[in-house]
Amino acid sequence: MKTAILYAGQGSQHAGMGKDFYEASETFRKAFDAAELSFDLHEMCFEDPNGLLSQTEYTQPCMTAFAMGVTAMLKEKNVQIDYAAGLSLGEYSALSAAGVLDPKETVETVAFRGKAMKDAAEGIDCGMTAVMNLEEDKLQECCDKASSEGVVSICNFNCPGQLVISGEKKAVDAASALASEAGARRCIPLKVSGPFHTSLMSPAGDKLKKRFESLTFNPMQIPVMFNYLGREITSEDLGGQDVTPESTSKAVPELLVQQVQKSVRMEMIIRRMIELGVDTFIEVGPGKTLSGFVKKTAKAVGTDAYRTFSIDTLDDFNAMIAEL
Repeated sequence: MKTAILYAGQGSQHAGMGKDFYEASETFRKAFDAAELSFDLHEMCFEDPNGLLSQTEYTQPCMTAFAMGVTAMLKEKNVQIDYAAGLSLGEYSALSAAGVLDPKETVETVAFRGKAMKDAAEGIDCGMTAVMNLEEDKLQECCDKASSEGVVSICNFNCPGQLVISGEKKAVDAASALASEAGARRCIPLKVSGPFHTSLMSPAGDKLKKRFESLTFNPMQIPVMFNYLGREITSEDLGGQDVTPESTSKAVPELLVQQVQKSVRMEMIIRRMIELGVDTFIEVGPGKTLSGFVKKTAKAVGTDAYRTFSIDTLDDFNAMIAEL
């Protein structure tokens, strides 16, 4: 048995997430409370009285703090993890699970990232649309044609039959119309506060690059599959160097800089994990989005020799531990 841990991305957050864990586990509390933030994390996660949780600068640290707590509990239960990955902001949690960043640094860095992404999106009339059942090359052609209206690109390769485009709204709308004409089954506009994972996020990448200079990236204890690469780091990515825990960690900052402004390749990551023999996927939520991606990708590659667990609540966690 090989096990991969997958960390959810922005969009699945909800008020009350983590509260049952927090009340029941000292281990969860210690990891959850590690970071120093500019807002009340408990109030935001557990109550969200002012409806701010869906705003990027709050969503990202809240979801990451939840992930840090669950990860600490998995380690406490000696759950063996062979590979780690995360969707967008979830990649930071994956790096923490691999020992590259500690929980405090992870949450505080993600809080910085959320603020940097919000600032980069300031003043941009942006859009994001999920495009269903259209081939990548055809959608790329639609984006190329629509680029006369502004910036638009494929920002997420989620799973077979589901791609996402993002950028300036006028260009996204034009690309969506072209995609429909090209045969897309559906084009679903998504509520979003910024043109994430496009070139318009390059100012956020610049700020992250500067911040990373003050961080220590520890040796990677388990392989992390990176959004930007769609796989783990190889010798080729390291200029021919041997792949070691130390050499891979040195490559992490630049991969994270690229990640915020380039496409997320989740389908490639899941395909690679299946190729490596992963048969157990643990999604640290909230939500079951990534488990859905696993099921669709596994079907596309012709395997049913896998199982998924989605951890949103303490009951989910306890049921998974009992089965494992």
